[in-house]
Amino acid sequence: MNELAKAFQQWLTEEGRSPKTIESYVGDIKGFQKYLSEKAATESKPLSRFSFVRYKQYLLDNKYKVATISKKINSLKVYNDFLQSKGLVDANYIQLKKDKVQIAAGSEHTVTALSEEEIERLLFYLEDHAKVSIRNKLIAYLLLYTGVRVTELVNIKLADIDSLTYSLTVRGKGGKVREISLRQDVLQLIKQYQLGERMQSRFQESEYLLVSQRAKKIHRDRVRGWLKIISKELGFKLHPHLFRHTFCTRLLHKGVDLTTVSKLAGHSTVNMTAKFYIQTTRQEKQNAVDRL
Repeated sequence: MNELAKAFQQWLTEEGRSPKTIESYVGDIKGFQKYLSEKAATESKPLSRFSFVRYKQYLLDNKYKVATISKKINSLKVYNDFLQSKGLVDANYIQLKKDKVQIAAGSEHTVTALSEEEIERLLFYLEDHAKVSIRNKLIAYLLLYTGVRVTELVNIKLADIDSLTYSLTVRGKGGKVREISLRQDVLQLIKQYQLGERMQSRFQESEYLLVSQRAKKIHRDRVRGWLKIISKELGFKLHPHLFRHTFCTRLLHKGVDLTTVSKLAGHSTVNMTAKFYIQTTRQEKQNAVDRL
């Protein structure tokens, strides 16, 4: 890492940014620096309006997703603030409202969700005990029927589960706590796992629900890895966040109001839920056009 990137990283740490945010910002800035070294060798300043505009066009020309470009622009805005605070540049070259990529209404934040047919195929697959352990079946059920993020999933503790009220307490982003009601079949599966497979782990005394033979809680990469493996057998791609999209989309399709969906998903505002899920899914748009 070059000295400027290191200084930026230190500045973000002092500003109290989370490790994941710092990693994301620094990664984006290193990408920008790489572009500058390859495409704009004569550029003397670490950031200018000219270099920013050219970099944004480079991202567009190379078909980066809108969300990815917006994320990188946001990182560069923070980088601009850092450079100004250190006296390395003398102007604010990026205005988020003006500079973020604009897309047509109705196209923004299109999400992908599992179809009902795919869900049915997955559920039948999970019943094959020769292929799927009770723990992994529980992982899939929790992702599908609670909409938790993968980090939230692996951090579920035994104390977070209330079998009397059929509820799960989830600690989400920014330390926000929310309560999600559990289906009866999910709760029964939790009990089955606790009394069976979990008792075979040497970490059975762990405070976390999902344990492995190697650790007191399963790592999120293990979850992603398992979903990647079964994707090949099922014939469609699975990843943790796809389940979250599916959870929210199905609730809305079944008539659950937006405020309730927002609370269950742990979104900071109802507007955030609407931003992503009030739009139809990509497949729904295709189905609509196919009817013409």
